[in-house]
Amino acid sequence: MRTTWIILVIVILLSCSRKEQARRNIFRYNESKGIPTLDPAFARNQTIIWPVNQLFNGLVQLDEKLQVRPCIAHHWEISEDGKEYTFYLRRDVFFHDHPHFPDGRGRVVTAADFVYSMNRIIDHQLASPGAWIFNSVNRQAPAGLNGFEAVNDSTFGIHLTRPFPAFLGILSMPYCHVVPHEVIEKLGPDFRKEPVGTGPFRFKYWREDEKLVLVRNDRYFEHDTTGERLPYLDAINISFTRDKQSEFMEFMMGRLDFLSGLHPVYKDELITRGGKLNPAYSGQIKMITEPYLNTEYLGFLVDPEQEAVQNSPVLIREVRQAINVGFDRHKMMRYLRNNIGRPASAGFIPEGMPSYSAEAVRGYKYDPDMARELLAKAGYPNGSGLESITLTTTSDYQDLCEYIQHELSEVGIRLDIEVNTGASFRNRMANSRLEFFRGSWIADYPDAENYLSLFYSMNFSPTGPNYTHFSHPEYDRLFEETLMTLDDSARYAKYHELDRIIVKEAAIVPLYYDQVVRFIPESLSGLGSNPMNLLHLKHAFWAD
Repeated sequence: MRTTWIILVIVILLSCSRKEQARRNIFRYNESKGIPTLDPAFARNQTIIWPVNQLFNGLVQLDEKLQVRPCIAHHWEISEDGKEYTFYLRRDVFFHDHPHFPDGRGRVVTAADFVYSMNRIIDHQLASPGAWIFNSVNRQAPAGLNGFEAVNDSTFGIHLTRPFPAFLGILSMPYCHVVPHEVIEKLGPDFRKEPVGTGPFRFKYWREDEKLVLVRNDRYFEHDTTGERLPYLDAINISFTRDKQSEFMEFMMGRLDFLSGLHPVYKDELITRGGKLNPAYSGQIKMITEPYLNTEYLGFLVDPEQEAVQNSPVLIREVRQAINVGFDRHKMMRYLRNNIGRPASAGFIPEGMPSYSAEAVRGYKYDPDMARELLAKAGYPNGSGLESITLTTTSDYQDLCEYIQHELSEVGIRLDIEVNTGASFRNRMANSRLEFFRGSWIADYPDAENYLSLFYSMNFSPTGPNYTHFSHPEYDRLFEETLMTLDDSARYAKYHELDRIIVKEAAIVPLYYDQVVRFIPESLSGLGSNPMNLLHLKHAFWAD
């Protein structure tokens, strides 16, 4: 009875607060992991991508179905050989106002701005983690600079060394957003905390680890179908409460307008065992779900030259394989995820990708006897002599890692769980300081090449996404072949072969293919969802 009254009080307070929120026309969300930068050149993960996508634009953008659509480029042409891209730019796109522009007024974006912005990504001195996305650009092209060309103010060209079917999707990534050279030249490294873009919202205020405020860009170039200028919201308020329990209570009390993902703190309160919204909140909260192009995994650092794995058992393939078969993914999903998402039993490429195939790529299944056999083959019968392995994670996934720790102990594998803060974890993972780590890969663009690039040896972190430092000559050869393969079915067959190599070599432990889960107030509309979990706020509005 007491629990029922608590829920009733929360619902009443939530309803009153939502009505007040609608009058203020502000959208509020919390980023528990913190935001280290607002510079799109460093937008390597979701915590950065969400605010950056409100502040900046690129040549193209993805719609809710992940189809490539015009943005600053109103249309484009691709040569017959697939190596020349020509983009025709809108002439009504302005940078946000800033004191480092003449008279403080933001100027029109030109093709030269894209030449500058994309050359900035490949500048070794900047060390952008996105430099890898332009591996196919022809740096020796006679026209332009490093393969990027301003034909005139409104025509921008890119020259590739080879056809690359996924290239348009790559150009939708935040790394490719346009930035103003004069502001960056004046601010230098401080551009990370005083960003200037062209997006639907502009930077207003940031007190790091406390509050970030973005306000409506009154000169934004996009309009809705009725001709009304976007966005509808007046402002976005981002807080940085690290404690997920506090974040949940702030949402339930109507002081936040968004919860994303599934966390142990609130999963049993908001979601039934069947994966549906708790009926107690019907009419007050909306739950939005759909398949998510995100694979959750555990990664091994397999580079013997790195200090973190000197003499580590994770360098032995059979040990890595034993970990893969040593725990029950189905039970993990049932009890820790309320069946939100699906066990990863078909390699690294997730469900939802056109090339996904559970028949062509068979992953690992729970088999404790096989785990013991693999340990014996590695020289550790029943785990005898096997040193403990340190698995590093953040607090959001501590329960999942502890579950795996318990399961593996039954087959003779000892894990030590180390919990880091988000910023520290990401830094250590990118710089090869973690022996075994919890990771996730959310698609940057809707092509499986994006997932497979994590294991290409030319993409070693910190300048690329290969956090495991996996290196395999045959894998590299096949990966390069896929970049030249225009026929979808032939390319997908190569994708399957690459995924099978990942499974066999066990550089990672695929855990589950995720599902987008969002909780928002019933009175909020236009937010929507998409399989990449991108946060689009330019269409969001509060109902009267």
